Amino acid sequence: MIVSVSRRTDIPRYFAGWFMQQVRAGVVHVPHPFRSQYEKIVSLRREDASALVFWTRDPRPLFPYLAELERGGFPYYFLITMNGYPPPWEPDVPDLKEMLPAWKELARRIGRRRLVWRYDPVLFTPSLGMKFHMANFNRLAASFAPFAFRVIVSLLDVYPKVKKRLQRAGLEAIELLERPTELAELLSPLAATAKASGLEIQSCAEPRDLTPFGVPPGKCIDEKLLNDLFGLNLSYQKDRRQRSHCLCQHSADIGVYGTCRAGCLYCYAR
Repeated sequence: MIVSVSRRTDIPRYFAGWFMQQVRAGVVHVPHPFRSQYEKIVSLRREDASALVFWTRDPRPLFPYLAELERGGFPYYFLITMNGYPPPWEPDVPDLKEMLPAWKELARRIGRRRLVWRYDPVLFTPSLGMKFHMANFNRLAASFAPFAFRVIVSLLDVYPKVKKRLQRAGLEAIELLERPTELAELLSPLAATAKASGLEIQSCAEPRDLTPFGVPPGKCIDEKLLNDLFGLNLSYQKDRRQRSHCLCQHSADIGVYGTCRAGCLYCYAR
């Protein structure tokens, strides 16, 4: 079983010490997201955890424990989100200047093929339009390319609670799937920039095929990548607990909703 650490919260940034306590104990108890009286038990014993996939904006708190994970024989890679959006969209997120040394150090320690950059979500608003994304993505791609090999992009899904949050803040976000002209005008240059930077680009869980714009469908939890990196023999099993268009490999997520402190306005996990 692949262990997802975690879609629901930023465990490496906020709960690295707690996570390592669970690794040493060999088990973690995960409350049900909607029925707190229930929980699932996920084994973190090496013979049960075939790999770990870390989702984070800031991997630095986990750095002191990487050698311990390596000694334990855990295969793992990082999904690192960096969008570069201004406040109030991302009120407590490290900026590019702060994170560059961390990316460099992580790539030095584990290799760039174990780092995947996530530009997620692609937030399209009256103030964050084409001009912003062209400059922003170019800047981030140039910075991230030496330390990662893939970028995953995902369009914003305006869930009802996200919509209410934006309305309270007096903000508006446009769902690009409903605007095919703008979608093409935005994604094609992003794909070209990724390619020119030496980054493989993929989309995440999109109901529309974005391949015509240069962005083929991909998966964040990728058994093929794990097989290539670590010589594993994982066979594909779609994670049916995710959105219908999500292609991720089946995994056990150990996070808890509502515990991330970054405060991003567009976040579905708040």
